[in-house]
Amino acid sequence: MLKDIGVQIIAKCDGLPLAVKIMGGLLCQKDKKHREWEMVLDDSIWSISGLPEELNHAVYLSYEDLSSCAKQCFLHYSLLPKTAVFYRDEIIGMWVSEGFFHGTSDDLEELGSKYYKELILRNLIEPDTEYIDQCVCNMHDVVCSFAQFVARDEALAAHSGETNIVSKLSVHEFLRISLESKGSESDGLNWSSLQAQKTLRVLISVGFVNIKPGDSLVHFPCLRTLYIYSAHVVALLESMHELKHLRYLSLENTDISSLPDSIGKMKLLQYISLSGCQQIVKLPPSIVKLGQLRYLNFIGTSIKGIPRGFCALTNLRIVLDFPAQVDGDWCSLEELGPLSRLKKLQLDRLENITASSSAAKAKLSDKVHLTNLVLSCASILGDDRLIKEEDGVCEEEQQQVEKVFDELCPPPRLEYLDIRGYFGRWLPRWMMSSSVVPLKSLRIMFICDLACCTQLPDGLCQLPYLEFIQIKRAPAIKRVGPEFMQSYHQHSPHPSQMVAAFPRLHKMELIGMVEWEEWEWEEQVQAFPVLQQLLLKHCKLKCLPPGLASQARALNKLSIYYVHSLISLENFPSLVELYLGDNLDLEMITNLPRLQKLTTENCPKLKVLEGVPALQRLVLSYNDMETIPEYMGGINPRHLELYCSLALLASMAAGQSGHVWEKFSHVEHVKAYAREGDNSRKWYVFYTAKPYSLETNVSHFFMSRGTLTSFEGAQRFESFFKMTRKTFSYICSLVMGPSMEDMNSYTFVDGRVLSLEDRVAVALRRLQSSEPTESIASSVGVNESIILLVTERFVDTVCERADHHTGWPDCSEKDEIKSKFDKIHNMHNCCGVICTTHIPFGPNCNHEKNDIAVIQFIVDATKRFRNIWLGPAGSMNKSSLLKDSEIFKECAKGGWLNGNKLKVALDGSEVGEYIIGDAGYPLLPWLLTPYQEEELSDSKAEFNRRHSAATTSALKVLTRLKDTWQYLQGEMLCPFNPYSLDKVIYACCMLHNIVIEMEDDAAMLSTKRRNYSKEVRQIAKEDVVRARDMLSQHFLDSGSSKLGEEEDEAASLTRYHC
Repeated sequence: MLKDIGVQIIAKCDGLPLAVKIMGGLLCQKDKKHREWEMVLDDSIWSISGLPEELNHAVYLSYEDLSSCAKQCFLHYSLLPKTAVFYRDEIIGMWVSEGFFHGTSDDLEELGSKYYKELILRNLIEPDTEYIDQCVCNMHDVVCSFAQFVARDEALAAHSGETNIVSKLSVHEFLRISLESKGSESDGLNWSSLQAQKTLRVLISVGFVNIKPGDSLVHFPCLRTLYIYSAHVVALLESMHELKHLRYLSLENTDISSLPDSIGKMKLLQYISLSGCQQIVKLPPSIVKLGQLRYLNFIGTSIKGIPRGFCALTNLRIVLDFPAQVDGDWCSLEELGPLSRLKKLQLDRLENITASSSAAKAKLSDKVHLTNLVLSCASILGDDRLIKEEDGVCEEEQQQVEKVFDELCPPPRLEYLDIRGYFGRWLPRWMMSSSVVPLKSLRIMFICDLACCTQLPDGLCQLPYLEFIQIKRAPAIKRVGPEFMQSYHQHSPHPSQMVAAFPRLHKMELIGMVEWEEWEWEEQVQAFPVLQQLLLKHCKLKCLPPGLASQARALNKLSIYYVHSLISLENFPSLVELYLGDNLDLEMITNLPRLQKLTTENCPKLKVLEGVPALQRLVLSYNDMETIPEYMGGINPRHLELYCSLALLASMAAGQSGHVWEKFSHVEHVKAYAREGDNSRKWYVFYTAKPYSLETNVSHFFMSRGTLTSFEGAQRFESFFKMTRKTFSYICSLVMGPSMEDMNSYTFVDGRVLSLEDRVAVALRRLQSSEPTESIASSVGVNESIILLVTERFVDTVCERADHHTGWPDCSEKDEIKSKFDKIHNMHNCCGVICTTHIPFGPNCNHEKNDIAVIQFIVDATKRFRNIWLGPAGSMNKSSLLKDSEIFKECAKGGWLNGNKLKVALDGSEVGEYIIGDAGYPLLPWLLTPYQEEELSDSKAEFNRRHSAATTSALKVLTRLKDTWQYLQGEMLCPFNPYSLDKVIYACCMLHNIVIEMEDDAAMLSTKRRNYSKEVRQIAKEDVVRARDMLSQHFLDSGSSKLGEEEDEAASLTRYHC
């Protein structure tokens, strides 16, 4: 029986998974006959002894079974450097250029595709799942080593850092050379080292190569393939025309700004790729003389147009990023008409086409070989996935682009369609159900940046071969109705027979539909019968439709990210894998009987997880997680992986004596981690139930519950430390590290070691009290010197690790702040309040002797400090302190307050972002002060009233800072150390912000890397007096203020400050 032979073949693989896979691929090529499989089992290759390490028996067997053409393709693939991405079309182009295939000119790419697929089927190369349709593959290191060993006499694959590259090049001539440089310019190979390679046919170089002025290509008269990626190659262009036999030219991501006009002499050129060459803006006219061209790639270039006469290149099969133009001395879409052999076409900048007749003359529908089509306009969407204000389009422009796309109807053979940046009100007619759908062969569809369409195309559900859909960034769609999934009548002898919508769709991704709130799909509507994977990301769905659970019976993988309104997920009978991230309102997951793997990240409200009897692996990631969820007691996964707070990890590290032991001890295998800085796995606990094992790098005494924090009840704790235990635990995790960890020798007076919690408690007690240190030492049972040392270390660590809590807000954060100012104070487009205070140092502060620190703060609407600037001691002038500060310098050059402007008048007048300050500050375009006149108009009086309310609120924050962190108004540091004083002030401000962020639901914890606007505000051109007047009138026109809301908002933010 075949099974018996198969088992014997597997035994010969010595348990190596790769060998088993390759043998499986080999056997798939054989007939299912006893004799065929027996020949593989008895092959003499298995018994060869003494093979070099590179020659794996299984790979050897599979290689010997290849045809001569397939062997050449396989060996060539092993030369491709792994630090670059090589797409299927590029690789097949290299094979064609090498002359591996013998057939007519029309079927060379088809032959290449056949061998590419064969290597995949044999598991000699493996598709990269990050890419669609097997367009990118990887070769296992073992397979690669085998191939390079076999080809060692003809091919050299060299890597930077190898010491013998130059000697190999000097003593042996190769046909093919691959160079890969991962390091700096100093590691690059000198171009002159290659000059002895007179017989070279293929040169592939990825990374830096040291090409000097005077270096040339004349030494490679036999070269057929030249691929150079990410190098300085300008010096080589002058001699490029000397490569008389060159078929394949790729200069991707290089520094060239043009191609030489002499390129027209290179009559054998078939493939040209300039992908990523951003400096190149035009092509030489002579390029239209290259009649053998099959492939052109202009993706990522700055080429504005193609020379006229392009229609003569009738041999072209693939053209990527053809720039559509109607003006200048460039060819139009009309010149694409004669290119009947095109198989893949990407049209860019279609918004430039003003006449739909030009699009019609491209004759896309007549191109019977066309299988891949990309239609692209420049996107009008911003980083927030909404239409950029400055890029709005008028109705006439929308109508024009609709007409152009209607004329670009593809042929019936099309398999791949990608539409980008389309801003029409509805998609082309040939995508809608009302038309005779021409996309009957379509398998893959991408739609990206669909700015204005309010409805998804209803013709897609009828496509019989559609396997994959991705719709990304469609902000105008609020509802997906039944028309998207309507069942349809199959064209068959029985026209009444209903067929499920999307009959072959396997994978669907709906991303960035930021206003999408409703998905209507009733249980009885048949759709998506073979859908296996679904991704939903960045939308406003409150629930998933009943039809998804009842009809998508093959759905085994569901991923949902940033769907903040989703509350529950239930009743999916086929689901095996579930991935959830940043679904902030998700509370319940239930009745998923086949679920085996669940990953949740930042879903803080998830309280119910039940009805998951098959669950094998559970991943919970929430850095602020302080306890293991209660639902763990009702489920029994084999593997649990946690990313949690350091406090929770410490409790787990305590094992059976920890208060969470019963929640995880029944799980077979547990891996738990806590973050330090950028390292999410700095601290760990590894637990195995049987046989019992618990391994951790968190010492028990270091993170045990501190003596000084052992309060009964949360209320006493919060009253004493002026923060919740959750906030306290976060601060402990923040400061944990070498600077605090090496203090294990510090003890209470009675000799007990101070745990980390004790040390944080001591430091907080010192910073929150104005009492003398000796009094605090007596009350907590710790020597005075220990208190001072612990506090100093604590302050240093907070300043080092918590600076992100006081950083200037990025674009999205500023929008939130402006919204808050609008809601609380009715101050539209305001980003903060600037104010100044002074802090004395030393118990006997002398103002005349400048014993005062002057600090400038900017406070946002949530009472957080957004910028802190300390002036030199004694500098009491607000204006001079301002001009010396960071915000003044940033705003003077157009930075920081450079976000969206506010329209304040019917004539389109705008006011930029601003902060406000009292009359002691100068009036600036970005800093608005109150009016000082005695007689104020209604608008100016209203402005001053709102201004006063906001500044008064900010001053209360300064008072609250000093009341909470009373060390700032007590003895301070004495003798005075200015550097230590600065750090204490900064640390107290950071702690102030942390308490707000941790304990106010409206203020998100500042942990992300900020994305600042790159726009430069033209401050010098702004009339600040006029701007303030227009804003005042806008305030008056916009209605009454909301001062009543201010008190409610302030109350919610001061719970632990007063």
